[in-house]
Formats: sequence, structure tokens, C-alpha cells
Amino acid sequence: MQPREWPPSCGRQRSFSGALVGAVWVYAEVTESGIDSSALELLAKARALDPEPAAVALGPGSSAAAAVLGRHGAATVYCSDDSVYSDFVAEPATFALQQLVAEQGPELILFATNYNSRDVAGRLSALTGATLVANAVDIPSLDVAQTAIMGGSTRVDVRLEGTLKLVLARPKSFVAEEAGGECLTVAIDIAVPDKLKRAKVIERHEAQTAGPKLRDASVVIAGGRGLQGAENFHLLDELAKSIPGAAVGGTRAVVDAGWVPYSYQIGQTGSTVKPEVYLAFGISGATQHVVGMKGSKRIVAVNKDEDAPIFSLADLGVVGNALELLPKLIEEIRKG
Repeated sequence: MQPREWPPSCGRQRSFSGALVGAVWVYAEVTESGIDSSALELLAKARALDPEPAAVALGPGSSAAAAVLGRHGAATVYCSDDSVYSDFVAEPATFALQQLVAEQGPELILFATNYNSRDVAGRLSALTGATLVANAVDIPSLDVAQTAIMGGSTRVDVRLEGTLKLVLARPKSFVAEEAGGECLTVAIDIAVPDKLKRAKVIERHEAQTAGPKLRDASVVIAGGRGLQGAENFHLLDELAKSIPGAAVGGTRAVVDAGWVPYSYQIGQTGSTVKPEVYLAFGISGATQHVVGMKGSKRIVAVNKDEDAPIFSLADLGVVGNALELLPKLIEEIRKG
């Protein structure tokens, strides 16, 4: 592992050569648009566990993004702009983390629950023998993680053992907040063996949306089986166009039926959302779905079945046919 010069990005700077130990680390994914917002959420929890947590950011744009991590509480940011981490799937990033862990010895590493981070966390656990807990909703201490069971209705404490613990946290479990500090940027230059450059990324595709991303929307408009077919989801799209900051989602049932793509899915195996307003049309309220939306500040539900479980969560419930109500609602909002 060779040190190299790095352009300053957080105020302070040094090369990778000595003992800079933080008990808690955050693995921060870097995308073409910058640091993944989930990493900033994790840093809020990391600061509560360790006054000087560290972050690891790998891939093009990492050095430039380090300042953002610093403002959100990272005392140290290990980063590399090497394209090997974006060109190849998981193995190079896992190798780099393994080298850093062996050198610095953190006690706990927090990962976001997304495709790349889950892959890296699983591989790192296999290589190091580290304890790995997934689907965490809180981390009260370095030795305990909380997970939700029974459809999210009950939380249980999971004891973390071993010298290194890895935790995958559910999105929106913590609130990202700037801490106003500056970080120490640690440039790393790790030679990744050719044998770990096997699965190459040849294309990236991101679903285009007219409004905000689902997990960032202030208003979420979701549909379920009660909409009766894929052709009726255009009503949700029309409603979303009429409401600033709105995005459209759906239940696992409609995703599995092929009515909408997986990126729409809200629930235990999809996105977790916590908007100001959640509008549920034709959604019964299965526990798998509720896990992903019950943190919404206000819930409005429309369902023909007056005994639908969703009404037990709703701040306002309407017993009626969503397909009859939606056109009228769109018309009224456009009038306003």
C-alpha cells in the first residue's frame, strides 16, 4: 500500500502511512452524482457512537466528495479516485477495505442497504470472519444492533461479537445532519490484484423520473392491487405532476405483477420512505409494505375495503374506489 499526494479537500491532509484509528467507520458509496445520501445518514449515527468516526470512499470523485463527508462528521476520510473501484464489481473495493481494516483495526463498519454496499459487506465478512448483521434500524452501541421483526412491529437487540463488526442499516433509519467540522483526507493507493478484476461493469442504467427520487420525495403517491392494472398507474403519475415534490411508488404485489419497475417498490424488500405525506391508493396494508412507509408523517389511505389494515395507520381514511376518486382529485388540485 503506497502513499501518494492528494489535492486538499477538507482542510487537513496526509498520506496513508500511520495509525489513524477510529472505532467506527462508514463505507460511503460514490456515484456519478456524488456521495450516496445513505452514507450521510450513517455518519449521523457514527458520530453518536464515536466522536471522531472515519469514512471510506472509493472510486472517481471520492477526493472531491470528501469535504461533504467531513461536514457531516467524518474526522478522517480514506479515499481513492482510482477507476478500478467503479469499473469492477465489489472485489476491488472489498480488497481495499480488507487492507485498511488490517492496518487500522476499526471495531465497527456501517454500510447502507443497497446493492453495492451489501455485496462489499458480505464479501468482507467472508474474508475476515467478521460478524455481519443486516436490516438494522438502530445501533445503540458498538456491541448491539437493533433489527425489526414480525413485519416491523417488534424490535430486537442483536449482540455483536468479535473484534470487527459489520452492520447494514436500513435507509432513513437516521437523519443526515451537517456537523460543521473538517476532515483529515487520507489518500490511499492500493494495488488491486488482477485476479480480483473479474466482473466488469459494462453499462449503467438509471431509470429516468420527472420528479424527485422516491426516497427523497416530500410526497409519496403509492398504488397497490386496488388499481386493477398497470394501465391505471398513469393516474398516479398525473397526480404526482400536480403536486410539487411528489414521487410515485407501489407495493411488492404490483412490482411482482410487472405493473411497475422494481425502483417503485416500497417495503421490506424495497425502498424505505418517510415523506411529509403518504397517499395510498388501493393498498391493503400488508406488513411487508408497512415496514417501508410507516414512518411517514401523515398517511392518507383510499381503499374499498373498510376493514383494510392500512386504515389502522392512516391519519385520514377514505372508503371508496381509488379509480373513481383519482380523476376527481387530480381535477380539483389542478383547479387550485
